[in-house]
Amino acid sequence: MDRIELVHQIESALSEALERPVDSLSEDVRLFDDMHLDSTSVLEVLMTLEDSVGVEVDPEQLEMTDFATVGSFTDYLLRQLPATADQA
Repeated sequence: MDRIELVHQIESALSEALERPVDSLSEDVRLFDDMHLDSTSVLEVLMTLEDSVGVEVDPEQLEMTDFATVGSFTDYLLRQLPATADQA
């Protein structure tokens, strides 16, 4: 999965968690300040992405900086993707 596809998956997961359409996000959009995420919606987004892209998230390894912006969240998810998903 490439970066653009992953951003689209994030948009879809955000739409589901926030119960409103989310699209055309730039990577500098702040998840908490601009999108108004809270801890519950972050968990919903993570669970949706675990199902849709096969990423596995270890709650012990989560850092707030990973969720600062769409770009930092995308970087985090790319690091979590299984190696086979990166090559597909």
